[in-house]
Amino acid sequence: MIPVTTFAGKRVALFGLGGSGLATARALAAGGADLTAHDDNPERVAAARAEGIATGDLRALDWARVEALVLSPGVPLTHPRAHWTVDLARAAGVPVIGDVELFARERRAHAPDCPFVAITGTNGKSTTTALIAHILREAGRDVQLGGNIGTAVLSLEPPEAGRHYVVECSSYQIDLAPTLDPSAGILLNLSPDHLDRHGTMQHYAEIKERLVAGSETAIVGIDDVHSARIAERLAHAGNRVVRISRRTPLEEGFFAEGTRIFDAHAAHAEAYVDLAAIPTLQGSHNAQNAAAAIAACRVVGVDDEAIRAALGSFTGLKHRMQPVARLGDVTFVNDSKATNADAAAPALSTYSRIYWIVGGLPKEGGIDQLSGFFERIAKAYLIGEAAPAFAATLGEAVPYEIAGTLRQAVADAARDAMEDEGGAHRPVVLLSPACASFDQYRNFEERGEDFVAHVAAVAGIEMLVDGGGKER
Repeated sequence: MIPVTTFAGKRVALFGLGGSGLATARALAAGGADLTAHDDNPERVAAARAEGIATGDLRALDWARVEALVLSPGVPLTHPRAHWTVDLARAAGVPVIGDVELFARERRAHAPDCPFVAITGTNGKSTTTALIAHILREAGRDVQLGGNIGTAVLSLEPPEAGRHYVVECSSYQIDLAPTLDPSAGILLNLSPDHLDRHGTMQHYAEIKERLVAGSETAIVGIDDVHSARIAERLAHAGNRVVRISRRTPLEEGFFAEGTRIFDAHAAHAEAYVDLAAIPTLQGSHNAQNAAAAIAACRVVGVDDEAIRAALGSFTGLKHRMQPVARLGDVTFVNDSKATNADAAAPALSTYSRIYWIVGGLPKEGGIDQLSGFFERIAKAYLIGEAAPAFAATLGEAVPYEIAGTLRQAVADAARDAMEDEGGAHRPVVLLSPACASFDQYRNFEERGEDFVAHVAAVAGIEMLVDGGGKER
């Protein structure tokens, strides 16, 4: 835990006692804050009180004496309308901040020179975050990994000299972190997302820009208009900017051509690494993730030889284009995290001969936008509530069967892939559902684990992961 000493003896209001909110409350209490915490869920309030955390009615506070409102990232700050606690804080002139802001203040107070890499973007954040942490660990660094990737940032070990922090930041967290100042800040890309919480694409982009604007070195993907403009603005303002691209040759920065990443300086580009033999970094989206990770690790002093070696041993993230097994020439890939069409596109663009397990609880728009990848699909296996609608979308363009369950889909896809005589392209059995999981599973993790279990039951299979989804 990182005790929040920067608010010792000061009155702090906190709203939201879920996972990260509870961790934040513990950290504030441990640091000596005069804390009053609350949540709309009485069970969460009771659980916090049972731990000894001071709870109370925030409406009854004397807000003139409150130093800060600490808001959990899931609580609305602006849209569709500000939470009632935000209204109370603003009326009293009280700043509204979050756990990442508290971390930034603790780092500045206790170990301002300890390396801090912060990662954001619409897509690819978690893979890039995990890859950076992996490279740093392989290079022998003391690494703390947290933030939006699943471990609350204030539950990490306290800042000290030489300790490296790798923190994934959502737009919600950045919006609550006005003094965020990483050593290396990464903005991978921007596309419309979370507009129900931010109102407009412009506001969403402005929030993401704050992370790189406050960085000592800004690493910015320039493959979309919003991010490219941000890179230009930062460079014009005198910030140190490293541009990355997964499709455009650059005069300065890192860019990808196919599976190779190039390091460009003074309009001269040298091949840096070839990702062709790294199964967990396939696809142009992962080339961008790798380019960002290389740039960030250089910023914090890792040498190129160590970076290249660590890239080759990266095992990837569970449920994100994760190779889990082989059977002859057939590879089985768990991409259960693909809960909408946009998220399924990277996997469909990476493989050329796909036995596609797709379906679940459908999102708006279905899979219509994926039609450009249909020529890559040897056959589709439709599961869950989406099956009839997806069958209509596939029509005569893609052979399909309505498998109904994941168990049946895995069995049939494995059989068909093993009989494949498609030629040069090796077949892949791909779970990339393009749907939420809630019609049949509690979450995408449970769906991915069920896929791995059914794959393990296929006769003669060579598992690349254990029952928990970790590399063998």
